[in-house]
Amino acid sequence: MDERIIEKTKQTAELYFRDVEGERPYELWRAFDKDMARDLSLFITGRMYAREKIPHPTRQLVTVAALTVLSRPEELRLHIAAALNVGCTPREIAEVIFQTMIYGGVPAGNSALKILREVLQERGLWPPSE
Repeated sequence: MDERIIEKTKQTAELYFRDVEGERPYELWRAFDKDMARDLSLFITGRMYAREKIPHPTRQLVTVAALTVLSRPEELRLHIAAALNVGCTPREIAEVIFQTMIYGGVPAGNSALKILREVLQERGLWPPSE
């Protein structure tokens, strides 16, 4: 196995998911299949998330937008935390969610804003500053 990809996976996972509460997808996958969990982690975290074609904050805002429109609350919570970890502001994340209401609907946006509020409350960042 290429040691560089393993190290890049570890670095990117630390950057995105440090201090994230709750079960991470890797832990769920690993409970069912250790080898598949490793393969998925190396690809998703070590190759896709670690790409340097766009900055990490942009990548996470895109992810928040997609998960909002798809109404995937558990993954959204994880990636809102990751967005904050890579330097996105609460206002930027909220703006992305508002923008996605046009495409995903107001109910999906409202659910996403509630999740954003919960994550911000957990981190002592609520209410967000102007």
